[in-house]
Amino acid sequence: MTYAPEHFTVWAEIPVTDMEKSMAFYVAVTDAALEEDSTGPNPVVMFRPKDPKTGVALHLYPGKPAGDGSGPTIHLAIPGTAEEAMARVEKAGGKVVSPVIDIPPGRFFYGLDLDGNSIGLFESR
Repeated sequence: MTYAPEHFTVWAEIPVTDMEKSMAFYVAVTDAALEEDSTGPNPVVMFRPKDPKTGVALHLYPGKPAGDGSGPTIHLAIPGTAEEAMARVEKAGGKVVSPVIDIPPGRFFYGLDLDGNSIGLFESR
């Protein structure tokens, strides 16, 4: 097999039980300008990339979270340092579940959102 698209991730979805509370959590943690969108079959909250033609979008949707961190992990870009983001996660009601991990392109840690969804929060170099 030789299939190699520019991006394997087309978009990502995070299931949440309370859109308003989850939107507030993700705004607090990522400082993203999230937008509600009700043009599809159900309402979603959009994380829009800087360039929608080349970036990968993410959205929150009303769904059934894994609830215990056992679902897939979505890694999100964060402003500032990983340690600052750890404090924002806890202040916003989430949970930090790992220390900071260094890799060549940056640093990240694992956390859980309000519904127990596994998230990685990434500080690029």
